[in-house]
Amino acid sequence: MSRPPFLVPPAGVRAYPLVTRRGAFAVLDIAPAGPPSGTALLVPGFTGSKEDFIALLAPLAAAGYRAVAVDGRGQYESAGDLARRSYALGALAEDVLAQAEALGAPAVHLVGHSLGGLISRGAVLRAAAAGRSPFASLTLMASGAGRIARGQRWRARALGAGLPVLGQRRLWWVLQPKAETSELWNFLRGRWLANSPAQLRSTGRTLRYEPDRVAALAATGLPVHVLSGERDLAWPVVELDVMARRLRARRTVIAGAEHSPNAQRPTETAAALADFWAAVGNGPGVAAAERSEAPAAAESTEPTGPVEGG
Repeated sequence: MSRPPFLVPPAGVRAYPLVTRRGAFAVLDIAPAGPPSGTALLVPGFTGSKEDFIALLAPLAAAGYRAVAVDGRGQYESAGDLARRSYALGALAEDVLAQAEALGAPAVHLVGHSLGGLISRGAVLRAAAAGRSPFASLTLMASGAGRIARGQRWRARALGAGLPVLGQRRLWWVLQPKAETSELWNFLRGRWLANSPAQLRSTGRTLRYEPDRVAALAATGLPVHVLSGERDLAWPVVELDVMARRLRARRTVIAGAEHSPNAQRPTETAAALADFWAAVGNGPGVAAAERSEAPAAAESTEPTGPVEGG
């Protein structure tokens, strides 16, 4: 899980329920001082929440962008239900489409972290199949071509099996056996307990079985940005490099970051996002031809340290 570097929203951030055609979703929303250069929707990963992007909000607003981070259905402060079909990837992708529509922007820069990248890719594919163009770009942040790596699949399987047996409270102590008194630890525990068990089990299954849909994404012509840390156990960085080449996507590696560059190196991550958005503009499909001519080169760094979970 991502560990936000702080929890108090920066000045100018509004916390409220975003009302959509598919229900209300808790968001953190910040706008620049002047007219925005664009609007971004930030979709968190497995066991995550909108707070995973909290450190990106102020620098993105300073760069001229409205940024809206969301809790997905059954995730932290967004209501869920008991039906597993509500958390299938297609249903969650439709939620993202509804969220993007509710923002009222001509086109939205979509950012998905980890599992959120798979969901966001699903939203792009659903929109393309329906002949819709609600997105200006897609950034896959620490999110790969298909299912997660073998070791991480085992962890996701164990979590899914343990939930109905142990329950969320007891399973928390298996995942985090050392009690702390810090504000962050209390937040992480509270967030874990607030997540819908059906959502956790269903999305864990998505992480284990999602197929490679890179060719379908490339066929949409949408500008894509593949961004990661310099080490990642959920989707190895070399696999993300290959995916970026297949997509003819911009590739950014954030030095000093691992699976959560949004939380571990927010300033550098925000700068990379804003630079990409400025290059592609705000119209759906803009810069697709330019992107196909010359994909951006990736930064190269040496991996360091252990990685957080997916």
